[in-house]
Amino acid sequence: MNGAHDMGGMHGMGPIDTDPDDPLFHAEWERRAFAVTLALGFHGRWNIDTSRHARENRPPLEYLGSSYYELWFKAAEKLALDTGLITADELATGVPQSVSDTPPPDPERVAAILRKGSSARLPDTVPPRFKAGDRVLVRDLTTPRHTRVPRYCRGRIGTIDRDHGVYIFPDTHAHGEGTKPQHCYSVRFTGRTLWGGAARENDTVLVDLWDDYLEPAP
Repeated sequence: MNGAHDMGGMHGMGPIDTDPDDPLFHAEWERRAFAVTLALGFHGRWNIDTSRHARENRPPLEYLGSSYYELWFKAAEKLALDTGLITADELATGVPQSVSDTPPPDPERVAAILRKGSSARLPDTVPPRFKAGDRVLVRDLTTPRHTRVPRYCRGRIGTIDRDHGVYIFPDTHAHGEGTKPQHCYSVRFTGRTLWGGAARENDTVLVDLWDDYLEPAP
């Protein structure tokens, strides 16, 4: 979707300020917000793409006025309400209205899963539409739904750099419409294709894009 989160390449934002010593959490409530979000996710009522969309799908003023973990917690609240894990009264008061039929996840199981990690990769049973070296056009699609296509590369021509294999398609997965397995490619764009003559001649940008985002370049 064209939300306030999709800020790549926008003018006036200045350089990205990175600090290798920046702590993961700046306050204890941020650690708890992250933990609560993960714990709620283990109930299986939504997936990682649904939760991404819930964080991104905020009114622009709210999105830009919220810190990183405020967005995580607001999304967790919305998803818990939408899926019936909690009621509006319970959220407002912090007091449960009935005995929950959704027991908390087993901490040892959660820790084991988090240590192991997971992948959105699926068996390679879907044929690729493109191969390395193919020129492709990124479809210029505007949608209120979840998508992983940055605005700055829509309608632009790039070259397939490599095929990562078959992955869950986040656009359908975020909305409970299945995994729609398809290839995900690393697509190379020249800086000048994306940013015009102001970009340096030899600059390139690699963007991971799924089959459904692409069509053969004319």
